[in-house]
Formats: sequence, structure tokens, C-alpha cells
Amino acid sequence: MIKFAYTILYVQDVTKAVEFYENAFGFTRKFVTPENDYGELLFGETTLSFISTTLAKSNLTDGFTESNLTNKPFGIEIGFTTENVEETVSTALNAGATIVENPKTKPWGQTVAYVRDIDGFLIEICTPMS
Repeated sequence: MIKFAYTILYVQDVTKAVEFYENAFGFTRKFVTPENDYGELLFGETTLSFISTTLAKSNLTDGFTESNLTNKPFGIEIGFTTENVEETVSTALNAGATIVENPKTKPWGQTVAYVRDIDGFLIEICTPMS
């Protein structure tokens, strides 16, 4: 049996990234290594993890494209559901997120907004699907 266990974001500063997600979304820190090169947050059964770009470069000999706020976001997003999209977006913005798309109600009734985190990763904040 295969289980989706975690997503790892490659970030400039692991502690700052963890603190952003703690402050923006209320997630719980599992740990950050003393070297500040890897950290994890708990939310539900899945872990959101962070690795420093320095350590990631040592793992991937051909390199990778780094996320940042000066370029368009990657064609992938992290999705968080909430009953109050506007409040969650406001909290995320106060924690340092950048707005991409303000909350909009879709034709199927779901409210959806998009922000970028401090490293430029795209986050969808939306109401749960009925």
C-alpha cells in the first residue's frame, strides 16, 4: 500500500519558512535541525517539510529551479481548505504572504484565493468541496 507522506519545499531559510507556516496557518512544528537545513510541520496525516537549497543542491547533482517571488510561480500549488477564506488570507498576508488572487466564489460555489509564501510557492486557500 502506498501512502502520500509529505511534500518538501526547497527554501532559503528553513526556520523562517517554518515560522511563516506556523504564523500564517497555525501549523505545529515537529522539528528543525540544529543546522537549519531541514524541518517539518505537522498537519493531519501529511507532513509539510522544508529543506535548505544548499542541502537540496547536494542531493540533486544536476540542480533544480529555485522558487522565488521575482518569477512566476511553478505550475503546482499547495492547497489548504478553511471555512473562512477571507480571514485565512488576511492572516497569511499579515505573516508575510503575497496576494496573487483575491477570494472569488467559483460557479460551483467554492470560494478560492491564491497567495505566495515567503519563498514564492503558490498556495490555494479555499472552502472545502461539498
